[in-house]
Amino acid sequence: MVRFMQHKSTTDFGFEEIPAAEKQGRVGAIFTSVAQKYDLMNDVMSFGVHHLWKRFTLEMCGLRRGHKVLDLAGGTGDLALKEARMVGESGQVVLADINAAMLQRGRDRVIDNGFVNRVESVQCNAELLPFADNHFDCITIAFGLRNVTDKAAALASMQRVLKPGGRLCILEFSKPVYQPLEKLYDFYSFKLLPRMGEFIARDRDSYQYLAESIRMHPDQLALKQIILDQGGFDEVEVHNLSGGIVALHRAFKY
Repeated sequence: MVRFMQHKSTTDFGFEEIPAAEKQGRVGAIFTSVAQKYDLMNDVMSFGVHHLWKRFTLEMCGLRRGHKVLDLAGGTGDLALKEARMVGESGQVVLADINAAMLQRGRDRVIDNGFVNRVESVQCNAELLPFADNHFDCITIAFGLRNVTDKAAALASMQRVLKPGGRLCILEFSKPVYQPLEKLYDFYSFKLLPRMGEFIARDRDSYQYLAESIRMHPDQLALKQIILDQGGFDEVEVHNLSGGIVALHRAFKY
C-alpha cells in the first residue's frame, strides 16, 4: 500500500527554505538558463564520468526488445536515445521533462538521430504523470529527483504507471562513503563548480544551486526508505558509484 506524506508548505531550494509553490518555477528558470550548455557542463563537471554512470544505469534496467520505457527529467535525451536502441522498433520510449527548453533540446536530438517514430516527447510534472496505470516496463530518472518539489508524490506516481515486475532506476548525486573523499568533494562543489558555471555557462548562481541541492538531497539509506515507505515499492537496491558521489537506486514493483 502506498503511504503519502502530508504536504509541507515549505521546501528547500538549495540551502534556502522557500514556499513549496515557488520551487517548480525557480528550478524551471535555472534549467531554462543552462539548457544550451547543459551537455557540455555535464562533461566538464564530471570529467566525462557521467557517461559511465549512465551506462551502468542502462545495464541495470534489464531492457529488452518491445519494452516501454519512461525517461523522466530526460532533458537533452542522452538516456532516451540509448534506451530507444535497446528496445528496438517494437519498443517505445517516452522522453519526459517539465522544462520546455530542456525538452526542446531532447526533441532536436531525437530528430537528428532518426528516432521520431520510437521516442515520444512529453512535457509533464513527475508528481502527476499523465499515463495509464501499469503501463511502463521501466522508468529511469537521472539527476532529476532532487529537483522535484514533492519527492513522495513523484515516486508514488512512478509506482502507479510502472507494470508489476517493472523496475525504477534513479541515478542521483549522493553522499560519499569515505570521509577524505567527502572533504575533497565539498571543496570541488562549493569552490570550483560555481566558477566553472560562471566561466562556461555564464551562470554562477545556477551551479551554486546545483551544489547546494546535492547536499540537501537524502543520502543513500534515507532515499531507499522514502522509495519503500512513501513510493510504495516492494524492494530497493543501492549501488554506490565513484565512492558514493553518485548512487543508483533500483526499485522493483511486484
